[in-house]
Amino acid sequence: MDNVKNKVASELLRISAVKVQPDAPFTWASGWHSPFYCDNRKALSYPDVRDLIRDSLTDAIRGGFPEFDVIAGVATGAIAQGALVADRMGKPFVYVRSAPKDHGLANLIEGYLEPGSRVMVVEDLVSTGGSSLKAVEALRNAGCEVVGMVASFTYGFPVAEEAFAQAGVKLVTLTDYPAMLETAVASGYIRESSLGTLEEWRKNPSEWGK
Repeated sequence: MDNVKNKVASELLRISAVKVQPDAPFTWASGWHSPFYCDNRKALSYPDVRDLIRDSLTDAIRGGFPEFDVIAGVATGAIAQGALVADRMGKPFVYVRSAPKDHGLANLIEGYLEPGSRVMVVEDLVSTGGSSLKAVEALRNAGCEVVGMVASFTYGFPVAEEAFAQAGVKLVTLTDYPAMLETAVASGYIRESSLGTLEEWRKNPSEWGK
């Protein structure tokens, strides 16, 4: 798995999916400020990287979650990734919205999902875990069993790890923040002098930059 971590991190860096801006931090939906941003959805525009992510997610599912019926992508970032994996594995696919549509059928889950189905969730990135676990809750409320979740990247925040543990959801990711920093420094993508700021941010992201 370490080889996969470094390979995926290297490819995301190659396509400039990672941005480091200590002096002009990003603001997340949670309100946190961050000097680091990973947009792994950019992989969709590069066929070789797209295939790597698809195949690596597929391998992670086969290795850790052999028994399930349906794949669910978390909107919007993991809709395409989830559909690619479902196609690769020959499984039905649905996706979970962040909120019900405000028109039409007002669906929260799009696609056909039979109550009682065992669902494998595909996510693109895990930060605090809030949106990811909201999708899990929606699937459970629909009468389904969530067998686990795979994602391309995680920051590995303790708050997320605790939330997943409390929700009883096993999470497997292709790469993570430490592997990304290690690969970025080794390749010269970021300067070693930036590591202090990036490590300080990860220790207390909710307060950093205030």
